[in-house]
Amino acid sequence: MPPEIGAAVRDSAARQGTSVSNWLVAAATQRLRSDLLGEALDRWEAEDGPFSNEELDAAAAALGTARKRGAA
Repeated sequence: MPPEIGAAVRDSAARQGTSVSNWLVAAATQRLRSDLLGEALDRWEAEDGPFSNEELDAAAAALGTARKRGAA
């Protein structure tokens, strides 16, 4: 791990009042969930076709995130 990343992880873990190990577990868990969600959405689109811009806009609004234009 690059030293600057290690330092940032230690700082973030300290701010959250957790250990580096627990911080890394949480980060890995989040990444795995994201990967699984991506795979599920890929399967959904393979079966039902691509999501429409309206569906993507509604999902972004429901999640409270901004959607990059042209991402469809």
